[in-house]
Amino acid sequence: MLTLLQELLHRTSLENQKLSLMGEVSYLKLTLADMEGRQGQGAEKQHKAEGLFKELRILKDKVEQLEDQKLQYEKKLKTTKVKENTDFLDERRFQIFIQRFVYPHPYRLRRTQSGGLQAMDPDVSQFRRGGLRATAGPRLTRTLESYDSARDMNIPFSQWTREQVCGWLEDYGLGQYVSLTRQWVENGQTLLSATPQDFEKEMGMKNPLHRKKLQLALSAVTTKVVEKSSELDHIWVTRWLDDIGLPQYKDQFHEARVDGRMIQYLTVNDLLTLKVTSQLHHLSIKCAIHVLHANKFNPNCLRRRPGEEKQPSPSEVVQWSNHRVMEWLRAVDLAEYAPNLRGSGVHGGLIILEPRFSSETLALLLNIPPQKTLLRRHLATAFSALVGTQGMQEKREYGNATGHVPLTTTAKVKPKKLGFTQFSHLRKRKPDESADYICPTDWSTDSEWGFPITFCSTQGPQPQLGQTGWKAGEGWDKNVIKNIATNSN
Repeated sequence: MLTLLQELLHRTSLENQKLSLMGEVSYLKLTLADMEGRQGQGAEKQHKAEGLFKELRILKDKVEQLEDQKLQYEKKLKTTKVKENTDFLDERRFQIFIQRFVYPHPYRLRRTQSGGLQAMDPDVSQFRRGGLRATAGPRLTRTLESYDSARDMNIPFSQWTREQVCGWLEDYGLGQYVSLTRQWVENGQTLLSATPQDFEKEMGMKNPLHRKKLQLALSAVTTKVVEKSSELDHIWVTRWLDDIGLPQYKDQFHEARVDGRMIQYLTVNDLLTLKVTSQLHHLSIKCAIHVLHANKFNPNCLRRRPGEEKQPSPSEVVQWSNHRVMEWLRAVDLAEYAPNLRGSGVHGGLIILEPRFSSETLALLLNIPPQKTLLRRHLATAFSALVGTQGMQEKREYGNATGHVPLTTTAKVKPKKLGFTQFSHLRKRKPDESADYICPTDWSTDSEWGFPITFCSTQGPQPQLGQTGWKAGEGWDKNVIKNIATNSN
Protein backbone atom coordinates (compact mmCIF):
# COMPACT_ATOMS: atom_id res chain seq x y z
CA MET A 1 0.00 0.00 0.00
CA LEU A 2 2.83 2.40 0.82
CA THR A 3 4.62 1.51 -2.38
CA LEU A 4 1.59 2.38 -4.48
CA LEU A 5 1.26 5.74 -2.75
CA GLN A 6 4.91 6.61 -3.42
CA GLU A 7 4.55 5.65 -7.10
CA LEU A 8 1.45 7.87 -7.39
CA LEU A 9 3.29 10.84 -5.92
CA HIS A 10 6.21 10.22 -8.25
CA ARG A 11 3.90 10.18 -11.31
CA THR A 12 2.21 13.36 -10.09
CA SER A 13 5.54 15.19 -9.86
CA LEU A 14 6.48 13.97 -13.32
CA GLU A 15 3.20 15.33 -14.74
CA ASN A 16 3.89 18.71 -13.11
CA GLN A 17 7.39 18.80 -14.63
CA LYS A 18 5.91 17.88 -18.03
CA LEU A 19 3.41 20.72 -17.82
CA SER A 20 6.10 23.26 -16.84
CA LEU A 21 8.33 22.08 -19.70
CA MET A 22 5.46 22.42 -22.15
CA GLY A 23 4.87 25.99 -20.89
CA GLU A 24 8.54 26.84 -21.40
CA VAL A 25 8.43 25.34 -24.91
CA SER A 26 5.36 27.45 -25.76
CA TYR A 27 7.08 30.58 -24.46
CA LEU A 28 10.18 29.78 -26.52
CA LYS A 29 8.05 29.29 -29.62
CA LEU A 30 6.35 32.65 -29.12
CA THR A 31 9.71 34.35 -28.57
CA LEU A 32 11.05 32.71 -31.72
CA ALA A 33 8.02 33.83 -33.74
CA ASP A 34 8.40 37.39 -32.43
CA MET A 35 12.08 37.46 -33.35
CA GLU A 36 11.33 36.13 -36.82
CA GLY A 37 8.65 38.87 -37.26
CA ARG A 38 11.07 41.58 -36.19
CA GLN A 39 13.72 40.21 -38.51
CA GLY A 40 11.21 40.30 -41.40
CA GLN A 41 10.24 43.88 -40.62
CA GLY A 42 13.89 44.91 -40.45
CA ALA A 43 14.56 43.32 -43.83
CA GLU A 44 11.51 45.07 -45.27
CA LYS A 45 12.65 48.41 -43.86
CA GLN A 46 16.12 47.84 -45.23
CA HIS A 47 14.62 47.05 -48.62
CA LYS A 48 12.52 50.23 -48.53
CA ALA A 49 15.52 52.27 -47.48
CA GLU A 50 17.51 50.92 -50.40
CA GLY A 51 14.63 51.80 -52.75
CA LEU A 52 14.43 55.34 -51.40
CA PHE A 53 18.17 55.72 -51.73
CA LYS A 54 17.98 54.66 -55.37
CA GLU A 55 15.13 57.14 -56.02
CA LEU A 56 17.14 59.93 -54.39
CA ARG A 57 20.06 59.14 -56.63
CA ILE A 58 17.84 59.22 -59.71
CA LEU A 59 16.33 62.57 -58.64
CA LYS A 60 19.78 63.99 -57.99
CA ASP A 61 20.89 62.95 -61.47
CA LYS A 62 17.79 64.56 -62.98
CA VAL A 63 18.40 67.81 -61.08
CA GLU A 64 21.97 67.90 -62.36
CA GLN A 65 20.72 67.35 -65.91
CA LEU A 66 18.15 70.14 -65.56
CA GLU A 67 20.82 72.48 -64.20
CA ASP A 68 23.02 71.72 -67.20
CA GLN A 69 20.08 72.34 -69.55
CA LYS A 70 19.33 75.62 -67.76
CA LEU A 71 22.91 76.83 -68.19
CA GLN A 72 22.86 75.90 -71.88
CA TYR A 73 19.50 77.65 -72.35
CA GLU A 74 20.78 80.82 -70.65
CA LYS A 75 23.83 80.84 -72.89
CA LYS A 76 21.64 80.43 -75.98
CA LEU A 77 19.26 83.15 -74.73
CA LYS A 78 22.11 85.62 -74.23
CA THR A 79 23.43 84.84 -77.69
CA THR A 80 19.94 85.28 -79.20
CA LYS A 81 19.39 88.61 -77.40
CA VAL A 82 22.71 89.98 -78.61
CA LYS A 83 21.84 88.90 -82.15
CA GLU A 84 18.32 90.41 -81.95
CA ASN A 85 19.68 93.70 -80.61
CA THR A 86 22.23 93.82 -83.41
CA ASP A 87 19.60 93.03 -86.06
CA PHE A 88 17.24 95.60 -84.54
CA LEU A 89 19.89 98.34 -84.57
CA ASP A 90 20.79 97.55 -88.19
CA GLU A 91 17.11 97.53 -89.20
CA ARG A 92 16.38 100.81 -87.43
CA ARG A 93 19.41 102.55 -88.95
CA PHE A 94 18.28 101.36 -92.37
CA GLN A 95 14.75 102.67 -91.76
CA ILE A 96 16.05 106.07 -90.66
CA PHE A 97 18.21 106.20 -93.77
CA ILE A 98 15.21 105.38 -95.98
CA GLN A 99 13.02 107.97 -94.23
CA ARG A 100 15.59 110.75 -94.44
CA PHE A 101 17.20 110.26 -97.83
CA VAL A 102 15.08 107.95 -100.01
CA TYR A 103 11.49 108.96 -99.16
CA PRO A 104 11.71 112.24 -97.23
CA HIS A 105 7.98 112.95 -97.08
CA PRO A 106 6.76 115.02 -94.11
CA TYR A 107 3.27 113.45 -93.91
CA ARG A 108 4.16 109.80 -93.51
CA LEU A 109 2.48 107.91 -90.74
CA ARG A 110 4.79 107.65 -87.78
CA ARG A 111 5.54 104.72 -85.58
CA THR A 112 3.94 104.70 -82.12
CA GLN A 113 5.95 106.61 -79.54
CA SER A 114 6.35 103.81 -77.02
CA GLY A 115 10.09 104.24 -76.82
CA GLY A 116 12.69 106.90 -76.38
CA LEU A 117 12.84 108.36 -79.91
CA GLN A 118 10.76 111.50 -80.07
CA ALA A 119 8.57 111.08 -83.12
CA MET A 120 7.39 114.66 -82.75
CA ASP A 121 10.89 115.86 -83.59
CA PRO A 122 11.36 115.78 -87.38
CA ASP A 123 15.12 116.22 -87.14
CA VAL A 124 16.12 112.79 -85.89
CA SER A 125 19.73 112.66 -86.97
CA GLN A 126 20.94 109.44 -85.44
CA PHE A 127 19.81 106.46 -83.47
CA ARG A 128 20.86 106.46 -79.82
CA ARG A 129 21.14 103.35 -77.68
CA GLY A 130 18.54 102.85 -74.96
CA GLY A 131 15.73 104.46 -76.95
CA LEU A 132 13.17 102.11 -78.48
CA ARG A 133 12.44 98.79 -76.88
CA ALA A 134 14.30 95.79 -78.22
CA THR A 135 11.08 93.79 -78.03
CA ALA A 136 9.43 95.62 -80.92
CA GLY A 137 6.96 93.43 -82.74
CA PRO A 138 6.66 92.43 -86.38
CA ARG A 139 6.22 96.06 -87.47
CA LEU A 140 9.95 96.17 -88.18
CA THR A 141 9.96 93.05 -90.32
CA ARG A 142 7.68 94.09 -93.19
CA THR A 143 8.96 94.47 -96.71
CA LEU A 144 10.37 97.78 -97.86
CA GLU A 145 7.59 98.34 -100.35
CA SER A 146 4.75 98.01 -97.84
CA TYR A 147 6.70 99.96 -95.18
CA ASP A 148 7.15 103.09 -97.27
CA SER A 149 3.98 103.11 -99.31
CA ALA A 150 1.81 102.60 -96.22
CA ARG A 151 3.12 105.90 -94.91
CA ASP A 152 2.52 107.95 -98.03
CA MET A 153 -0.50 110.03 -97.12
CA ASN A 154 -0.76 111.47 -100.64
CA ILE A 155 -2.53 108.28 -101.65
CA PRO A 156 -6.18 108.20 -100.46
CA PHE A 157 -6.87 105.53 -97.87
CA SER A 158 -9.51 103.96 -100.10
CA GLN A 159 -6.76 103.14 -102.65
CA TRP A 160 -4.39 101.52 -100.18
CA THR A 161 -3.51 97.91 -100.94
CA ARG A 162 -4.12 94.97 -98.67
CA GLU A 163 -0.51 94.98 -97.40
CA GLN A 164 -0.61 98.71 -96.73
CA VAL A 165 -3.79 98.35 -94.67
CA CYS A 166 -2.31 95.45 -92.69
CA GLY A 167 0.85 97.44 -92.02
CA TRP A 168 -1.23 100.38 -90.86
CA LEU A 169 -3.14 98.11 -88.44
CA GLU A 170 0.14 96.84 -86.99
CA ASP A 171 1.41 100.37 -86.48
CA TYR A 172 -1.84 101.28 -84.78
CA GLY A 173 -1.57 98.49 -82.19
CA LEU A 174 -4.12 96.10 -83.75
CA GLY A 175 -1.66 93.60 -85.18
CA GLN A 176 -3.55 90.60 -83.78
CA TYR A 177 -6.20 91.09 -86.48
CA VAL A 178 -3.80 91.21 -89.43
CA SER A 179 -4.12 87.55 -90.43
CA LEU A 180 -7.93 87.67 -90.77
CA THR A 181 -7.79 91.15 -92.30
CA ARG A 182 -5.45 89.92 -95.02
CA GLN A 183 -8.03 87.29 -95.97
CA TRP A 184 -10.93 89.75 -96.05
CA VAL A 185 -9.70 93.18 -97.10
CA GLU A 186 -9.21 93.96 -100.77
CA ASN A 187 -8.15 97.58 -100.28
CA GLY A 188 -8.69 100.50 -97.95
CA GLN A 189 -12.24 101.02 -99.23
CA THR A 190 -13.23 97.69 -97.65
CA LEU A 191 -12.54 99.08 -94.20
CA LEU A 192 -14.12 102.46 -94.96
CA SER A 193 -17.41 100.90 -96.07
CA ALA A 194 -17.49 98.28 -93.30
CA THR A 195 -19.69 98.42 -90.20
CA PRO A 196 -18.77 97.46 -86.63
CA GLN A 197 -20.63 94.21 -87.24
CA ASP A 198 -18.32 93.54 -90.21
CA PHE A 199 -15.27 94.14 -88.03
CA GLU A 200 -16.56 91.59 -85.54
CA LYS A 201 -17.56 89.03 -88.13
CA GLU A 202 -14.75 89.27 -90.69
CA MET A 203 -11.81 90.34 -88.51
CA GLY A 204 -12.79 88.53 -85.31
CA MET A 205 -12.76 91.84 -83.42
CA LYS A 206 -14.83 90.89 -80.36
CA ASN A 207 -13.59 93.68 -78.11
CA PRO A 208 -15.93 96.69 -78.56
CA LEU A 209 -13.13 99.12 -77.66
CA HIS A 210 -10.96 97.73 -80.44
CA ARG A 211 -13.80 98.39 -82.86
CA LYS A 212 -14.17 101.90 -81.49
CA LYS A 213 -10.42 102.49 -81.81
CA LEU A 214 -10.50 101.36 -85.44
CA GLN A 215 -13.52 103.54 -86.24
CA LEU A 216 -11.85 106.63 -84.74
CA ALA A 217 -8.68 105.91 -86.69
CA LEU A 218 -10.59 105.50 -89.95
CA SER A 219 -12.46 108.73 -89.29
CA ALA A 220 -9.18 110.57 -88.70
CA VAL A 221 -7.61 109.12 -91.85
CA THR A 222 -10.55 110.02 -94.09
CA THR A 223 -11.11 113.52 -92.70
CA LYS A 224 -7.34 114.18 -92.43
CA VAL A 225 -7.97 116.05 -89.17
CA VAL A 226 -4.78 116.02 -87.12
CA GLU A 227 -5.53 115.87 -83.40
CA LYS A 228 -2.89 116.45 -80.77
CA SER A 229 -4.28 113.54 -78.78
CA SER A 230 -3.46 111.12 -81.62
CA GLU A 231 0.24 111.48 -80.79
CA LEU A 232 -0.31 109.73 -77.44
CA ASP A 233 -0.25 105.94 -77.85
CA HIS A 234 -1.60 103.26 -75.52
CA ILE A 235 1.76 102.88 -73.76
CA TRP A 236 1.58 106.54 -72.73
CA VAL A 237 -1.96 106.00 -71.42
CA THR A 238 -0.72 103.31 -69.00
CA ARG A 239 1.84 105.76 -67.63
CA TRP A 240 -0.91 108.39 -67.42
CA LEU A 241 -2.98 106.02 -65.26
CA ASP A 242 -0.01 105.80 -62.91
CA ASP A 243 0.13 109.60 -62.74
CA ILE A 244 -3.55 110.04 -61.87
CA GLY A 245 -3.41 107.30 -59.23
CA LEU A 246 -5.27 104.47 -60.98
CA PRO A 247 -2.57 101.88 -61.80
CA GLN A 248 -4.96 99.00 -61.04
CA TYR A 249 -6.62 99.52 -64.43
CA LYS A 250 -3.42 99.45 -66.51
CA ASP A 251 -3.93 95.87 -67.71
CA GLN A 252 -7.50 96.54 -68.88
CA PHE A 253 -6.55 99.76 -70.69
CA HIS A 254 -3.51 98.12 -72.29
CA GLU A 255 -5.52 95.12 -73.44
CA ALA A 256 -8.15 97.45 -74.95
CA ARG A 257 -5.35 99.50 -76.61
CA VAL A 258 -6.81 102.76 -75.28
CA ASP A 259 -4.74 105.63 -76.69
CA GLY A 260 -4.89 109.41 -76.47
CA ARG A 261 -7.55 109.78 -79.15
CA MET A 262 -9.82 107.24 -77.45
CA ILE A 263 -9.47 108.99 -74.08
CA GLN A 264 -11.46 112.03 -75.20
CA TYR A 265 -14.22 109.81 -76.63
CA LEU A 266 -14.63 107.46 -73.66
CA THR A 267 -18.19 106.91 -72.44
CA VAL A 268 -19.55 105.64 -69.14
CA ASN A 269 -20.20 102.22 -70.65
CA ASP A 270 -16.66 102.16 -72.05
CA LEU A 271 -15.26 102.62 -68.56
CA LEU A 272 -17.57 99.92 -67.26
CA THR A 273 -16.25 97.64 -70.00
CA LEU A 274 -12.78 98.45 -68.67
CA LYS A 275 -14.03 97.33 -65.20
CA VAL A 276 -13.99 100.87 -63.78
CA THR A 277 -17.11 100.82 -61.59
CA SER A 278 -16.26 103.29 -58.81
CA GLN A 279 -17.98 106.67 -59.12
CA LEU A 280 -14.92 108.36 -57.62
CA HIS A 281 -12.67 106.73 -60.24
CA HIS A 282 -15.02 107.85 -63.01
CA LEU A 283 -14.77 111.42 -61.75
CA SER A 284 -11.00 111.08 -61.42
CA ILE A 285 -10.67 110.07 -65.08
CA LYS A 286 -13.11 112.80 -66.12
CA CYS A 287 -11.14 115.54 -64.33
CA ALA A 288 -7.86 114.17 -65.68
CA ILE A 289 -9.24 114.40 -69.23
CA HIS A 290 -10.26 118.00 -68.51
CA VAL A 291 -6.68 118.78 -67.53
CA LEU A 292 -5.42 117.17 -70.76
CA HIS A 293 -7.86 119.24 -72.81
CA ALA A 294 -6.83 122.43 -71.01
CA ASN A 295 -3.18 121.67 -71.74
CA LYS A 296 -3.86 120.69 -75.37
CA PHE A 297 -2.89 117.07 -74.66
CA ASN A 298 0.65 117.94 -73.70
CA PRO A 299 2.10 114.57 -72.59
CA ASN A 300 4.21 116.22 -69.88
CA CYS A 301 1.55 118.50 -68.38
CA LEU A 302 1.30 116.67 -65.04
CA ARG A 303 3.74 117.58 -62.27
CA ARG A 304 5.28 114.56 -60.56
CA ARG A 305 7.85 116.21 -58.29
CA PRO A 306 7.72 119.19 -55.91
CA GLY A 307 8.94 122.48 -57.36
CA GLU A 308 10.38 125.53 -55.74
CA GLU A 309 6.99 127.06 -54.97
CA LYS A 310 6.30 127.64 -51.28
CA GLN A 311 2.55 128.17 -51.55
CA PRO A 312 1.29 126.66 -54.84
CA SER A 313 -1.63 128.32 -56.56
CA PRO A 314 -4.75 126.35 -57.65
CA SER A 315 -3.61 126.67 -61.29
CA GLU A 316 -0.49 124.71 -60.34
CA VAL A 317 -2.29 122.24 -58.08
CA VAL A 318 -4.68 121.27 -60.89
CA GLN A 319 -1.69 119.77 -62.73
CA TRP A 320 -0.45 117.70 -59.79
CA SER A 321 -0.13 113.97 -60.21
CA ASN A 322 -1.10 111.43 -57.56
CA HIS A 323 2.52 111.18 -56.44
CA ARG A 324 2.77 114.96 -56.12
CA VAL A 325 -0.34 114.99 -53.87
CA MET A 326 1.33 112.36 -51.68
CA GLU A 327 4.42 114.59 -51.46
CA TRP A 328 2.16 117.44 -50.34
CA LEU A 329 0.76 115.22 -47.56
CA ARG A 330 4.29 114.56 -46.37
CA ALA A 331 4.98 118.30 -46.40
CA VAL A 332 1.97 118.98 -44.12
CA ASP A 333 3.05 116.34 -41.57
CA LEU A 334 0.72 113.57 -42.75
CA ALA A 335 3.40 111.26 -44.11
CA GLU A 336 2.04 108.15 -42.34
CA TYR A 337 -1.25 108.46 -44.26
CA ALA A 338 0.24 109.31 -47.68
CA PRO A 339 0.60 105.65 -48.89
CA ASN A 340 -3.19 105.22 -48.54
CA LEU A 341 -3.66 107.38 -51.65
CA ARG A 342 -2.12 104.74 -53.92
CA GLY A 343 -4.83 103.45 -56.22
CA SER A 344 -7.33 106.05 -54.99
CA GLY A 345 -7.42 108.17 -58.16
CA VAL A 346 -6.73 111.39 -56.24
CA HIS A 347 -4.76 113.96 -58.25
CA GLY A 348 -4.69 117.73 -58.49
CA GLY A 349 -7.38 117.92 -61.16
CA LEU A 350 -9.84 115.97 -59.00
CA ILE A 351 -9.10 118.14 -55.95
CA ILE A 352 -9.59 121.45 -57.78
CA LEU A 353 -12.20 120.66 -60.44
CA GLU A 354 -14.60 118.36 -58.55
CA PRO A 355 -16.86 120.52 -56.30
CA ARG A 356 -17.95 117.56 -54.17
CA PHE A 357 -14.39 116.56 -53.33
CA SER A 358 -13.72 118.00 -49.88
CA SER A 359 -11.37 117.49 -46.96
CA GLU A 360 -13.86 114.97 -45.55
CA THR A 361 -13.60 112.89 -48.73
CA LEU A 362 -9.81 113.07 -48.52
CA ALA A 363 -9.90 112.04 -44.85
CA LEU A 364 -11.97 108.98 -45.75
CA LEU A 365 -9.51 108.00 -48.47
CA LEU A 366 -6.60 108.47 -46.07
CA ASN A 367 -8.34 106.25 -43.48
CA ILE A 368 -8.09 108.90 -40.75
CA PRO A 369 -10.46 107.76 -37.94
CA PRO A 370 -13.38 110.12 -37.18
CA GLN A 371 -12.39 110.30 -33.52
CA LYS A 372 -9.11 112.00 -34.42
CA THR A 373 -10.75 115.41 -34.64
CA LEU A 374 -7.54 117.42 -34.29
CA LEU A 375 -5.91 115.52 -37.16
CA ARG A 376 -8.95 116.01 -39.37
CA ARG A 377 -9.07 119.70 -38.49
CA HIS A 378 -5.39 119.99 -39.45
CA LEU A 379 -6.12 118.27 -42.78
CA ALA A 380 -9.09 120.61 -43.43
CA THR A 381 -6.89 123.67 -42.81
CA ALA A 382 -4.17 122.40 -45.16
CA PHE A 383 -6.80 121.47 -47.77
CA SER A 384 -8.34 124.97 -47.63
CA ALA A 385 -4.93 126.56 -48.11
CA LEU A 386 -4.29 124.25 -51.07
CA VAL A 387 -7.61 124.89 -52.85
CA GLY A 388 -7.70 128.61 -52.12
CA THR A 389 -10.36 130.93 -50.74
CA GLN A 390 -12.34 131.17 -53.97
CA GLY A 391 -12.24 127.42 -54.53
CA MET A 392 -13.43 126.65 -50.99
CA GLN A 393 -16.27 129.15 -51.40
CA GLU A 394 -17.36 127.47 -54.63
CA LYS A 395 -17.26 124.03 -53.00
CA ARG A 396 -19.21 125.32 -50.01
CA GLU A 397 -21.89 126.91 -52.20
CA TYR A 398 -22.18 123.77 -54.27
CA GLY A 399 -22.53 121.67 -51.12
CA ASN A 400 -25.28 123.91 -49.77
CA ALA A 401 -27.27 123.76 -53.01
CA THR A 402 -30.60 121.91 -53.03
CA GLY A 403 -30.44 118.30 -54.15
CA HIS A 404 -26.75 118.00 -53.35
CA VAL A 405 -25.53 114.42 -52.84
CA PRO A 406 -22.22 114.07 -50.98
CA LEU A 407 -19.40 112.25 -52.72
CA THR A 408 -18.69 108.86 -51.14
CA THR A 409 -15.80 106.48 -51.68
CA THR A 410 -18.00 103.40 -52.12
CA ALA A 411 -20.59 104.62 -54.66
CA LYS A 412 -20.78 102.56 -57.86
CA VAL A 413 -21.72 103.60 -61.38
CA LYS A 414 -24.29 101.53 -63.21
CA PRO A 415 -24.74 101.42 -66.99
CA LYS A 416 -27.40 103.69 -68.42
CA LYS A 417 -30.52 101.71 -69.24
CA LEU A 418 -33.31 102.77 -71.54
CA GLY A 419 -36.88 102.81 -70.24
CA PHE A 420 -39.83 101.33 -72.07
CA THR A 421 -40.94 104.73 -73.39
CA GLN A 422 -37.51 105.42 -74.87
CA PHE A 423 -37.42 102.46 -77.25
CA SER A 424 -39.30 104.45 -79.87
CA HIS A 425 -36.50 107.00 -79.96
CA LEU A 426 -33.67 104.55 -80.57
CA ARG A 427 -33.51 105.31 -84.27
CA LYS A 428 -33.44 109.05 -83.64
CA ARG A 429 -30.48 108.90 -81.27
CA LYS A 430 -27.08 109.62 -82.68
CA PRO A 431 -24.41 106.99 -82.00
CA ASP A 432 -21.80 109.67 -81.16
CA GLU A 433 -24.03 111.80 -78.94
CA SER A 434 -21.70 114.04 -76.90
CA ALA A 435 -23.80 113.73 -73.74
CA ASP A 436 -22.68 110.10 -73.46
CA TYR A 437 -19.00 110.99 -73.23
CA ILE A 438 -17.19 111.05 -69.91
CA CYS A 439 -15.74 114.39 -70.90
CA PRO A 440 -17.88 116.06 -73.63
CA THR A 441 -15.98 117.52 -76.55
CA ASP A 442 -18.55 120.15 -77.56
CA TRP A 443 -17.55 122.62 -74.87
CA SER A 444 -18.48 126.25 -75.15
CA THR A 445 -15.43 128.52 -75.29
CA ASP A 446 -15.15 131.69 -73.26
CA SER A 447 -13.39 134.41 -75.24
CA GLU A 448 -11.91 136.02 -72.15
CA TRP A 449 -10.26 132.84 -70.90
CA GLY A 450 -9.43 131.33 -74.27
CA PHE A 451 -10.09 127.63 -73.69
CA PRO A 452 -13.17 125.39 -73.26
CA ILE A 453 -14.72 125.27 -69.80
CA THR A 454 -16.86 122.59 -68.18
CA PHE A 455 -17.07 121.84 -64.49
CA CYS A 456 -16.35 118.20 -63.62
CA SER A 457 -19.36 117.51 -61.46
CA THR A 458 -22.60 115.54 -61.59
CA GLN A 459 -25.64 115.08 -59.40
CA GLY A 460 -27.54 112.04 -58.16
CA PRO A 461 -26.62 108.68 -56.67
CA GLN A 462 -26.25 107.13 -60.15
CA PRO A 463 -24.80 110.03 -62.13
CA GLN A 464 -24.79 110.37 -65.86
CA LEU A 465 -21.16 111.37 -65.89
CA GLY A 466 -21.18 112.42 -69.49
CA GLN A 467 -23.51 115.35 -68.81
CA THR A 468 -22.07 118.62 -67.60
CA GLY A 469 -23.29 119.81 -64.22
CA TRP A 470 -22.53 123.54 -64.53
CA LYS A 471 -22.68 126.06 -67.29
CA ALA A 472 -19.53 127.45 -68.86
CA GLY A 473 -17.76 129.81 -66.52
CA GLU A 474 -19.76 128.97 -63.38
CA GLY A 475 -17.97 127.50 -60.39
CA TRP A 476 -14.49 128.35 -61.65
CA ASP A 477 -11.90 130.70 -60.25
CA LYS A 478 -11.12 133.04 -63.16
CA ASN A 479 -7.52 133.43 -62.06
CA VAL A 480 -7.12 129.65 -62.03
CA ILE A 481 -8.52 129.34 -65.55
CA LYS A 482 -6.38 132.17 -66.89
CA ASN A 483 -3.25 130.56 -65.45
CA ILE A 484 -4.15 127.14 -66.87
CA ALA A 485 -4.75 128.67 -70.29
CA THR A 486 -1.43 130.52 -70.08
CA ASN A 487 0.46 127.38 -69.12
CA SER A 488 -1.17 125.34 -71.88
CA ASN A 489 -0.11 127.89 -74.47
